[in-house]
Amino acid sequence: MRKDYNLEKRKWVIGGFVVVLVCIYVARLFQLQVMDSTYKANADSNAFLQKVIYPSRGLIYDRNDSLIVYNQPAYDLMLIPKDVQPFDTVDFCNTLQITREEFDRRWADMKKGRNYSAYSQQIFVNHLSAQDYGRLQEKLYRYPGFFIVQRILRQYNTHVAGNVLGDIREVNTKDIERDDYYRPGDYIGDLGIEKSYEKYLRGRKGMEILIRDAVGKIKGRYNEGRDDVAPIAGNDLKLSIDIELQEFGEMMMNGKCGAIVAIEPATGEILALVSSPTFDPALLIGNERGKNYRDLMNNRFKPLYDRSIMGAYPPGSTFKPTQGLIFLQEGIVNLSTAYPCHRGYINAGLRVGCHGHFSPIPLKPAIQTSCNAYFCWGFKYMLDKRAKYGSVGNAFEVWKQYMVSMGYGYKLDVDMPGESRGFIPNTAFYDKIYGKDKWVGQSIISDAIGQGEILATPLQIANLGATIANRGHYITPHVVKEIKGVGVLKKSIERHDTKIDRANYDPIVEGMRMAVLGGTCRAANLPGIEVCGKTGTAQNPHGRDHSVFMGFAPMNDPKIAVCVYVENGGWGATYGVPIGSLMIEKYLRRTLSPGRMAVAAHMGASHTVAFANSKAYGPAKKEPAKESKPSAGNQPTTVDNPKPNQDGTKE
Repeated sequence: MRKDYNLEKRKWVIGGFVVVLVCIYVARLFQLQVMDSTYKANADSNAFLQKVIYPSRGLIYDRNDSLIVYNQPAYDLMLIPKDVQPFDTVDFCNTLQITREEFDRRWADMKKGRNYSAYSQQIFVNHLSAQDYGRLQEKLYRYPGFFIVQRILRQYNTHVAGNVLGDIREVNTKDIERDDYYRPGDYIGDLGIEKSYEKYLRGRKGMEILIRDAVGKIKGRYNEGRDDVAPIAGNDLKLSIDIELQEFGEMMMNGKCGAIVAIEPATGEILALVSSPTFDPALLIGNERGKNYRDLMNNRFKPLYDRSIMGAYPPGSTFKPTQGLIFLQEGIVNLSTAYPCHRGYINAGLRVGCHGHFSPIPLKPAIQTSCNAYFCWGFKYMLDKRAKYGSVGNAFEVWKQYMVSMGYGYKLDVDMPGESRGFIPNTAFYDKIYGKDKWVGQSIISDAIGQGEILATPLQIANLGATIANRGHYITPHVVKEIKGVGVLKKSIERHDTKIDRANYDPIVEGMRMAVLGGTCRAANLPGIEVCGKTGTAQNPHGRDHSVFMGFAPMNDPKIAVCVYVENGGWGATYGVPIGSLMIEKYLRRTLSPGRMAVAAHMGASHTVAFANSKAYGPAKKEPAKESKPSAGNQPTTVDNPKPNQDGTKE
């Protein structure tokens, strides 16, 4: 009998087809039963309700143990979409006092969410008012699938320090992807220390497992609650901020753009961190948060922008003590070295103007009178000293490393989000502009007096004051003094020593004291308190100059170092000096002397925002034309007959 090969082939084809079907069936069963949790979630959600219990967020105190931020209960209306059954939507909307259109919009927005699932909890209305909560609680049984979750809402005992405290907001998709702790509807720190200390403040969520019957009604706790997880409250924070000093500083900066930073030199603890204009932290809680946040974002003066740590400004003459320290350390000058000042630095057709004082002038009187010429000559001689450094580029790199060791050019790593590094250029920067070995000290002479390309934050300037007060070292500035239950983070108390010998700080301190006793900072002189200071009038290419002050007190037992930076404030002695001295007096004496009350009232009532004319704020009132000052670019311009300060000195 002849074999049928076609039938033989058909047998193998059919068998193979059956095997493929079986494999597909097995693979699908494996996917459904092992890999896919949808049906398990469906089954579990039919039998159990896992109710999240949110922990109490950590409280926040100031350095004197005054409670600043606390919690109060808030309520969110949640639902599990698959459990929602037909209900009276008119009654539901009336209970919540919303329109049907708003109901439909909320429902549509919820379903569009990236993390939407019909089997998981979704937020429908957050931050229910007490009245809404009360009305809804009575009728909740009418709306199957809906339930209420208690959360924590921040409350404040102060209306100040919004930039320090920050706020909390609802998490977004990126937050959830970065940290699996969060689920849709959770809250997270958004600004300030609420953001930087989020993992300490948030605590740990708990879980309550409830049993449901076939129709979804809660029957009790699963396993008598033995599998429930209790929440763990977040850690309380004790700030280094003195809330009374912070409030006083914000009052002094009313109507002004700028910042005040006050530091305790011995510890690096920030006593006040004022950014102006600021905002009331209570604006960013509750149902109005979104609207208020948009209003703050659209404000032309940018109150959400923390100028104290983010603003990068020319430091002006507050930079001069660093130059004196470098010149002494490198042997460019000694205390007897005097440079000429014929109402300015005049060399090879270039003039950087200065005010009238005796000439030639040595280091300490140069700090006292804020002589531009002295520091320009010293800077030029250092950078052009090829016998010692080989080239101007090498000399400049030596100079830069001194500046870096004093806290300039890089972030100080303050425990706040968004810190700017400022800017200290390097040799490569100028090689790119001028060409390699085609520039000299005079090419960048503005750097010597804190202009040119030099930029610093108010925090860095205050930190310089603390470094000089300590005679050569600083502790990393920080706003959190202690985390309850944890202690102090090691990185917050690191000591940084500069490249300058301690002995070279003494003449700089004496020069700053002389500035207060009979120089550019005379308005900072306080009977019974040895204040040391340095003014700055920082040129602003966008409008009126900035008023700056950097100082510390007492001279030989420093308790506070401060920087005041008033944008468009004009001369350093106009706003910087009086506000700085008021901050020092307020902190050390806890009150102001009767004669100083009028000064504080004048400062608090004075406005400078009318002079704002920078790209950051848009057009505003311009001040009358006046004489030019050292350029903020690479080459300074001529300065003739500078105006005197209000206290009779010139800066």
